[in-house]
Amino acid sequence: MNLLEGKVAVVTGAGRGIGRAIALRFAAEGADVVCVSRTAENSAKAAEEVRALGRRAWAHAVDVSDAQAVEAVATAILAETGRVDILVNNAGVTRDGLLMRMSEADWDAVLDTNLKGAFLVTRAFTRPLLKQRAGRIINVASVIGLIGNAGQCNYAASKAGLIGLTKSVAREFASRGITCNAIAPGFITTDMTSVLAEDLKAELLKRIPLNGFGEAEDIAQAALYLAGPGGRYVTGQVLVVDGGMVM
Repeated sequence: MNLLEGKVAVVTGAGRGIGRAIALRFAAEGADVVCVSRTAENSAKAAEEVRALGRRAWAHAVDVSDAQAVEAVATAILAETGRVDILVNNAGVTRDGLLMRMSEADWDAVLDTNLKGAFLVTRAFTRPLLKQRAGRIINVASVIGLIGNAGQCNYAASKAGLIGLTKSVAREFASRGITCNAIAPGFITTDMTSVLAEDLKAELLKRIPLNGFGEAEDIAQAALYLAGPGGRYVTGQVLVVDGGMVM
């Protein structure tokens, strides 16, 4: 049984890592997928992978922090698909550094993409979601938004803000049958984390009770739960997928 048969999903940051894994998992469960990435190359590649699974796919390149560009791409997506049932706000960046040395530009870049971007994309699809009185919104946050981390004040603030946005949207949209939840991944093996030094990875591993790093597919499975029939009565929640690191 395909859990998402007949659904249309929009996934931002779909070009690689967690976003790509979510797009492919949704496609494997019967969804048609709009792959949104900052670059045309990455979004097109992800869309081709979705089509290889036998589903329809569309590719769009957009900077989610650009309000006009987001509105334009949302209009184009709705013209192509006719509807959107699932929205995954996954696009994210890091610009790490200690607060005393952090530039305003690095602060703005992270907040604009990770938090403002989710706001802009959600707002762009609000009217059609409310009109159809059904839908699932999933925001990919981080355990760093729950516990903070030295050298990541901007990233932690953006992800904590995303959790607050999630809960507020859940309250606003619940009466129209729309759920909004967040996933807070722990240390997941992706391109973004592969650049970390081995000694830092070893130190992180000591903090994970399940004694291993997560995979992008672990987050994709969590997203599938929230997007599928099992998530019908779940809203305003933060699903932590971290091997027990935060508990």
